[in-house]
Amino acid sequence: MQRLTTPVHKSPRLFSLLQSARMSTFTLRDTSIKVNLVEGLTKEQLLKFPAFEKWSTRLLHNLSLQSSNHSHEFHTSPYTLRSITIQSIDRFGGESLGFIKLITDISNSEGESLPGAVFLRGASVGMLIVLQPDDLPKDSEEEKHVLLTIQPRIAAGTLEMVELPAGMVDKGTFSGSAAKEIKEELGLEIPESEFISLTSLAIPPSPNPNSEEDIPQAVFPSSGGCDEYIPLFLHEKRVKRATLKEWTGKLTGLREEGEKIRLRLVPLENLWCEGARDAKALSALALWEGLKRTGKL
Repeated sequence: MQRLTTPVHKSPRLFSLLQSARMSTFTLRDTSIKVNLVEGLTKEQLLKFPAFEKWSTRLLHNLSLQSSNHSHEFHTSPYTLRSITIQSIDRFGGESLGFIKLITDISNSEGESLPGAVFLRGASVGMLIVLQPDDLPKDSEEEKHVLLTIQPRIAAGTLEMVELPAGMVDKGTFSGSAAKEIKEELGLEIPESEFISLTSLAIPPSPNPNSEEDIPQAVFPSSGGCDEYIPLFLHEKRVKRATLKEWTGKLTGLREEGEKIRLRLVPLENLWCEGARDAKALSALALWEGLKRTGKL
């Protein structure tokens, strides 16, 4: 007699049991929020991951404002974070956490829910480096160039992405991370104090003057599914004409980490089209022009 079996993927209860056997669960401190861990990830590792700590703290704070603020749009039926399920993780060098994919269960008493699929990678920095020949008058706006990088970006399916110099933030300050990335990618040593934060100058602390929401003064390139936010910095430098020519086409970067970076100098007035695929470049240009126009820069 033929034995009948039910495929695991067609039996939700069996699939759920198998999933539970592979993951452990804990409750976030001082909450009733359940966190389901994927195999190979511990509670301690997750809670020490800066991207998760900052994202969850910010989300819980902003959710709490629904009840405390009577004028909040969702005050009468606030949304509650009920659970977080870690779906997968990636590690850098097989050790430290690099990326986390998770899904949240956020709903209100009326059964309405908010989309909650999140790719956690943490903060990055972007740098607008404006260079000008030093044989021009100091107050001149002529012949300003922007330094761009050309490098493989597999996520975009390209080996030649043109973009502003950028890098992830591991430790330390954002401006310190910017200085570190510029030295590594371009061989250009710029003191941390000489970077100007375009995003801090232009973006108000809260998107709504009457709101107490906690949100970084930074650009979010893909807020529909990723936590990444990017403070953008400016550094204007006068250099010798010969140096400008030398940097064009120069191959640099951390070769031992797989970086293969070429440099491209483009006129500032052409950045809007030369860097049009890069959200960082367009954002930095818009901020730079707006701050100049309003006398804040």
